[in-house]
Amino acid sequence: MSQHLLLILLSLLFIVFPNPISASPIIQKFKEAPQFYNSADCPIIDPGDDDDDVSAKPIFCSRRAVHVAMTLDAAYIRGSVAAVLSVLQHSSCPENIVFHFVASASADASSLRSTVSASFPYLEFKVYVFNVSSVSRLISSSIRSALDCPLNYARSYLADLLPPCVRRVVYLDSDLILVDDIAKLAATDLGRDTVLAAPEYCNANFTSYFTSAFWSNPTLSLTFADRKACYFNTGVMVIDLSRWREGEYTARIEDWMAMQKRMRIYELGSLPPFLLVFAGLIKPVNHGWNQHGLGGDNFRGLCRDLHPGPVSLLHWSGKGKPWDRLDAGRPCPLDALWSPYDLLQTPFALDS
Repeated sequence: MSQHLLLILLSLLFIVFPNPISASPIIQKFKEAPQFYNSADCPIIDPGDDDDDVSAKPIFCSRRAVHVAMTLDAAYIRGSVAAVLSVLQHSSCPENIVFHFVASASADASSLRSTVSASFPYLEFKVYVFNVSSVSRLISSSIRSALDCPLNYARSYLADLLPPCVRRVVYLDSDLILVDDIAKLAATDLGRDTVLAAPEYCNANFTSYFTSAFWSNPTLSLTFADRKACYFNTGVMVIDLSRWREGEYTARIEDWMAMQKRMRIYELGSLPPFLLVFAGLIKPVNHGWNQHGLGGDNFRGLCRDLHPGPVSLLHWSGKGKPWDRLDAGRPCPLDALWSPYDLLQTPFALDS
């Protein structure tokens, strides 16, 4: 091939693909959700509720509001939008819900904010920027690269990211939907000193979450000596942020992550540090509030069934995500329960 012809072909390639290496990802478009209204007996949030920050809307500091925290990024935005819709649709007081979204400093926070606003014009929410450098140095590789994303660790920093006036928050992952009123979960009684509430799974093999190096070291294994430690999934938690701040629990989690850097004591990303700090010390919540594992295991993402019992929340934790399986034409049976909350705007509308 002559040099002249090669230059022509290269020029044509750059016209069609101006920057194939650093091209921006396709921005997903979402439909606007319907507006949801409070029922007649919902508590009224007035300026008197805002006793900490007069510069903000009263609802952002109100104890009467339900505060929900979620992470927000381009890879999971479709799941986040579906989760928000499910929360609002099943709430008796949707106008009393505040969303606190945490985005990585490297993300296009403005675009993410616009996406949420476009689908939920009346939603009360804020986007907080998480400087991942604070945690990146502490992250150790795990069994699946997706678990090593610094944003997965944002839940450990909510007490620092959210305003001090936010005293209690419901943390939700982006790969779930609610089919019950989130106010019931938010109202979980934490007692006089409990920091965290979540469904507990004491039948799970707790020892498998840590390495033999951990269990063979008496100093480390004695961590659980005085508590009945059970597995819990960190994708659904009720957190008392005031108690978290007082007890400096972020530093406690970071200490275990630093230990992991020196000596491999677990394999599973952001979960084990939470177990090390909180397992056996949490307020158990009914299992129906986290029907987790619907994404299969962390390797194959196989289809799974619901756990026995009531269902208030379905959680596609694990490798398989419902939107990916639906797009690939290989959905699991339970993915059909996620599909009605999918607000993705398809590129081509077909006339009936």
